[in-house]
Amino acid sequence: MDNLVANNTVDITPENFQQVILTDSQEKVVLIDFWAEWSEECKSVSPLLEKIAAEYGDSLLLARVDCDAQQEVAAQFGIRSLPTVMVIKDGQPVDGFAGVQPEAQIRELLEKHLPKPEDALLAKAGEAIYEGDYAAAFPHAKQAYELNQDNINAKYMYIDCLIENGSVDAAKQLLETVKLVDQDSRYQTLAGKIELAEKAADTPQIQELTAQVEANPDNLELKVELAVQLQQAHKSAEALSLLFSVLSKDLNFGDAKKLMLDMINAMPDGDSLKSEYRRKVYSLLY
Repeated sequence: MDNLVANNTVDITPENFQQVILTDSQEKVVLIDFWAEWSEECKSVSPLLEKIAAEYGDSLLLARVDCDAQQEVAAQFGIRSLPTVMVIKDGQPVDGFAGVQPEAQIRELLEKHLPKPEDALLAKAGEAIYEGDYAAAFPHAKQAYELNQDNINAKYMYIDCLIENGSVDAAKQLLETVKLVDQDSRYQTLAGKIELAEKAADTPQIQELTAQVEANPDNLELKVELAVQLQQAHKSAEALSLLFSVLSKDLNFGDAKKLMLDMINAMPDGDSLKSEYRRKVYSLLY
């Protein structure tokens, strides 16, 4: 890039105007600082902009316009007073201010336009979901939600991953925390998914096996059969709990140990159930 002053700071000239305003603003938020040497107010605003820009090297470009040296550029933007600051995205001005502003207010203005820390994680989760790989999506969606629990997109994506990976009860509890103002079509879709998952876990076969286990609590074979059915119905927590109760009684009972380890290994990374039951099984093994 022409006239690069720092990694993400550039002086705008007629020669690089189109590159910065039209091209670079497609990839990064461009913050334009219109300044002049004679302006005392510019001397208080410009260092603040440089300080903030240095923190956002990957997503923000600070473009400086010396309005004395580049009167043509300043005229193109219709600048009437200094300092003036503009935010450019996708080639268009989207925000800005004139005069001196405190640092906190400048940061607040920029946060509306800069990518949030969880956005990259949500993009990765979205790609995995598009491929139908909810296990791969799960850790990204969980981390994004943990970074910003107020991000409704992160919350909905995490709930979706919880449902698809068998944590239906956890998904239901989290969906209940969604405020009325955020209950859009995604809310209805996820509520429907949870309802279907609960119905799938209430098959006649599961009902019958549950009744048999309650009547014969010491019958380990029945517990293993019920655990398999529950796992197929995406009720991982209940399935793992049953298998663990079997292994606690008899560590080498049938295929129970292999089944449980297979279930644990099939769970997505980051799932609290996975780490919880891995610890429990290891406590029995060692």
